[in-house]
Amino acid sequence: MNELEPRKSPPSLKELNKQGVNAVFGVGGGIALWALGSLPPLPGMILGGAALVVGVGSLLSKDPDDKKPGTIALTAGILSFIARSGIPLLKPISGTLLGLGALGLVSFGVWNAIKFFKGLKAKK
Repeated sequence: MNELEPRKSPPSLKELNKQGVNAVFGVGGGIALWALGSLPPLPGMILGGAALVVGVGSLLSKDPDDKKPGTIALTAGILSFIARSGIPLLKPISGTLLGLGALGLVSFGVWNAIKFFKGLKAKK
C-alpha cells in the first residue's frame, strides 16, 4: 500500500451482510439457472413457468428489494420456456442467454464473496 493513499475504514456490518447475502444468492442463483437449463423439456417448461410466475409476483410486490430478483426470475422463466419450445431460431439463442446469465450470476456471487471475506478480514 502506498503511504500517500488514505487508509480505508473497514466496511460496516450492514455492508458486510449485504455482500454475504449477494454472494450466497448469486452463486446459488447461477447454479439454479444452470440446472434449469440442463433439464429435459417437460420439467424445464414446468420449472420455467414456475420461475415466470414467481418473477411476476415479485415484480408486483410493493417492496423495491423484490424487483431485481423478480426480474431475474421472470427472465429465467421466459428463457427456459423458450429454450424448450420448438422454435428453431429462438431455441439456441435462449439457451445461450440462459447459460450466460448463469455465468454472470455465479461471477457476481464470487465477486461479492471475495469482497465479503476481505471486509471480514479488515474487521479483525
